[in-house]
Amino acid sequence: MRILHMVPEFSNGGVERYVLRLAPIQLTHGHQVFLATAGGILEAQLPPEVQVIHLPVHRKNPITGLYCTFCMAQKHKEWDIIHAHSRVPAWIAWWTSALTDIPWIMTAHSTYSLNAGLAPLKHARGVMCVSDTVRKHLADYLPERTITLTNGIRKPSLYWEGKGFPENPRFLFVGRLARPKGLDTALKALGGLKDRNWSLDVVGEGPQRAEWEALTAELGLQDRVTFHGFREDVDAWMAKSGCLLFTSFQEGMPLTVLEALAVGIPILASDMDQLLPLASGPLIPQRNVEAWRESIARFLDGGGASPLHADRLTTFEDMADQIEAFYKEILEN
Repeated sequence: MRILHMVPEFSNGGVERYVLRLAPIQLTHGHQVFLATAGGILEAQLPPEVQVIHLPVHRKNPITGLYCTFCMAQKHKEWDIIHAHSRVPAWIAWWTSALTDIPWIMTAHSTYSLNAGLAPLKHARGVMCVSDTVRKHLADYLPERTITLTNGIRKPSLYWEGKGFPENPRFLFVGRLARPKGLDTALKALGGLKDRNWSLDVVGEGPQRAEWEALTAELGLQDRVTFHGFREDVDAWMAKSGCLLFTSFQEGMPLTVLEALAVGIPILASDMDQLLPLASGPLIPQRNVEAWRESIARFLDGGGASPLHADRLTTFEDMADQIEAFYKEILEN
């Protein structure tokens, strides 16, 4: 099978890591894998067998979208199926399919804003939602052939060293520095715990970095909080830290949490609907600074982490098998 993935940019983010994990498995299954993207820092981590096509598929501009459509229509015979991973790629995939009849599908990775930008989804041959929460949220925009396929857990390169608080008082945040990730909630919560022994490492890049660095200084935490930017060795950071802070309030199915569960690091997590099936007890209210401060203080006092369990998840390899079966169903019909 010849598979074309479409990702707006290939920088630090959950969608990019999803494709980064999926592509090598598809290659080992004997498929040819292509990637249309505007590019990004994670491109260097792709296997050399993945054929990258640089196009401005990240721009929300109809003229640019038509240009990408024309370019892809010229090459459509090189692929059997197009797999879009965001809204702009979905528009381009839809238009390309309308011109050439190449089938296309989409993975809905998030609870997108409900507006006309989702119009292409009804025209997809199929949609995979990464959680039931996403599927319910997008229900009015989805085609008849829609399934829920939860992100799988990959085998990590390292496991947690087992050194937690108070021996290893290092909190860790991993993710794109964008507003839905909620890092400002953690910073404000920690700002009220200056008398306690802790530090916070922030791994990731994004549009809110300067704003959150300024907030860190405003709270007087610049000696406790370190922004490290994009790092490739996330497993190593998780293995050596004492606890992961997951403060997001808008995700599809958070890969950071799944990877942390695989590594084994304790997690303090917000009560997103997507995580509730993995939880055996209450999680922390989203965007509630006081609740986060109380939970962190309780953890510093020797209390437990959020009760999340990885045994309810599938592996990334099993997920890839289910995606392949979905492709075949599309192509056979």
